Order: sequence, then C-alpha cells, then structure tokens
Amino acid sequence: MTAEIDAMFEEKRREAGLRYEESLLTAKGNTGFVAKAMPSPPAFGGGDLMMSPPREYEEGPATPTLSAVYQRYLDDPTRRRCARTMLAHETTRRVVEDILGASTPITGITREACRDLFDTLRWLPVNFSKIYSDLCARDAAAMGKSDPQIRTINPTNLNAYMARFSSLLNWAVAEEYIGRNPSKGLQLAETVHAQDRRRPLSLQQLQRIFTAPVYTGCKDEQGGYAVPGPAIAAGARYWIALVGLLSGARLNEICQLDVADIRHIEGVACFAITEDSLVGTRDKSLKNKASARIVPIHPILLQLNFLDFVEKKRRMGVLKLFDDLPLGAKGFRSVAYSRWFSRFLISASASAPLTCFHSFRHGFRDAARNARIDRDIVLRLGGWTTGGGQSEAADAYGSGYHPAVLFEAVSKIEFPGLDLSHLKQK
Repeated sequence: MTAEIDAMFEEKRREAGLRYEESLLTAKGNTGFVAKAMPSPPAFGGGDLMMSPPREYEEGPATPTLSAVYQRYLDDPTRRRCARTMLAHETTRRVVEDILGASTPITGITREACRDLFDTLRWLPVNFSKIYSDLCARDAAAMGKSDPQIRTINPTNLNAYMARFSSLLNWAVAEEYIGRNPSKGLQLAETVHAQDRRRPLSLQQLQRIFTAPVYTGCKDEQGGYAVPGPAIAAGARYWIALVGLLSGARLNEICQLDVADIRHIEGVACFAITEDSLVGTRDKSLKNKASARIVPIHPILLQLNFLDFVEKKRRMGVLKLFDDLPLGAKGFRSVAYSRWFSRFLISASASAPLTCFHSFRHGFRDAARNARIDRDIVLRLGGWTTGGGQSEAADAYGSGYHPAVLFEAVSKIEFPGLDLSHLKQK
C-alpha cells in the first residue's frame, strides 16, 4: 500500500513539474510580459494532493526610451555638475537624440548604433546647428563628408561628445537599464599632443597686446578700441587680460567675479574664486571642485591700482566687478569677452595659431615652472586637479596654504622682457 501511494505522489509531481516548466517557457516567449514573482516549484503538504499553480503574469512597463533615460541621468541628484558642464551635456544630448532617435529604447542601443553615432560625429560641421539649422545632424554630416571646404569638429570635440555619451551609458548600466556600455572604447586617436593644443602667448604677442590702444589710449572702449586716441579703457577690456596674465585664472572665473570676491584674507588681497555669492546672485559656475580657491593679487596688479578700480565699483554699488560685460544667451559673460578678445588679437597684430585667451593660463604655468614654485602650490593657485588615489585622500586633510604663502609664490611669477611700466601712470 505504501509503495502505491509513493508511486501516485511521484506521478503527480511529474505532471505538476511539466505544467510549471511550460508556464515558464510561455512567459519567456512573451517579451511584453513579466512575472509578478518567480514561481516556485509545486508544493504538497499535509497529504493534500492539490497543486499550488504558478503565479499569474501581468503586462510590465515598457522599456524606457533614450530620451527618458537621458533626462533621468541629467536630473540625478547624486551628481553635481556646473552650469557649463550641464550645457555641454544638453548639447550632446540634442545631437545624440537627433542621430540615434529620442524614442529609441535604451536597450536598443547596440554597438553598431554607437559606431554609427561615432562615424556621423566625425563629419559633423562646426556649429552645424547654427549654420545648417534646417538640416538634421545626419544630413549636415553628409555635407561635411562630401565637401572638403566645410570645417568639421576636431578630434578633441568628437571625443568629448563620445565621452559624455559614454558617461550616460555607464550610468544606465549602474541603474540596471542595460547590461553593458556598448560605446566603450569608441574614441578617435588624437593626432595632436595635449601640450600642443594650446600654446602660451609669445613675448612678442604679449608686447603687442599690452601696447595696443586699449592700454595706451584709444578712441573709445567699444568700436574704437583699435583706434589711437585720448581715452584709456577702464573696465573689462583693460583689466581682464592683465588679471589672466598674472593670476592664471580661467576666463569664465574672471568674468563672473563679484565685487565682493576681491577680499583681504589674513591681510592679503585675494581673488576668491567660488560659486558662492555674498550678494545672493546665482550666475557663477566652476569647472570642478579644485577650481574653488583663493589667488593672491599679484604685486604688479596692486601697483597698477587694481584695488582702486575695485573700490570704485564698490562705491557705485554694482554687484559684478565687470558689469560692463553683457550676459550671453546661456548666462556667461565670458562669451562676449572671448569674441571681443579674438578680434582684439587680430587688430593688435597679436594673433597666432593655437593661441587664445586660454594661452594666458599656459603662460602662467610656464612662469611658475621657471620660478621653481612648488608644484603643489601651483596646482592650488591654478585650480588644477591633483589626481586620484592616496594623494587625493591626503589633500582632504587640513585647510590649505596660508594666503601669505600663496602671495609669496604669486610674487615670483614674471615674464622676462615684458615691460608694463607704461601702465603704472594710467
């Protein structure tokens, strides 16, 4: 009798197991359906021969689109990005969605699709959205590929597009939207060494810049800046290049300074380069965490009465140190100055390949090397990152260098052969 009961149980188990496997295969075949929970093998108990049936399946949420995942990525509160970085991501997003399709499921972005994106970007014309506003990215790239007269984006910009897109896909992997990053490794080999992408301004260029009419007397500060005359520039066009030369600060860091950012800290006059504002404005951004710093004002700037200019602005009650610069469409005053400075270099016969305002920063770094300033101090002054690993952990300790130590270092920055003595009388 016992053997018969065991045989009956075994037969029921086999029948239940077959139905269980069949239900799994059915669920797997219907890609639009997902299980509420993974069904468990049939169970029997208490002598009851009733089988526990597999749990029901229900229709699951659709796979999110590229556009939806992109938005979640940019909205992620765990990631901190400055305004300029967000602008770059938004620009990349528009181009990527134009090429791959905003409604494409994130799981549908394959290695082949990423290679297609990469190949399209290679031939994308510079400023295509402005110059070819009536064309989609693919058509604009086709024009760039067929016409050698059309200037296309350089390898650095192409790689920047792909790096930002890859960061999105890495995030999607971490959030379990996709299993792997299909764009990994898609970067164009650089043909120009990193140190050759920008060059410091030569001594001849510096001499021509600081003996131009803006510094010796011009018709006016606007359209007549290149025409000799009695007027002396007194605002952004006069001071920003000098500040860039003697502080090594980035153009946007200088242009966004508040009057309140010129402070005496422990008795030393300093630029406080920060996103924070003592006056409550929200129009400042920094490239990274290392960018927040203080930079003592160079003795030459003090001799040129820069603090008098600051005090005049303070008495006027203005908030921005260079309030004569208009805000760009995206809220950056540096855009207008950058365009003006490009024209200024040409008018002063100081234009040369691979040089621009950012070349002041390269020149500052070279001057620091030649002055044998401690590397760690130079990195602090310029707001350069110090790398990762143990050195970064060590940098988190303490509160940094005293302003007096930084002032001693800044005072060693010099440009042999550059004479600025004619400015001291202005």
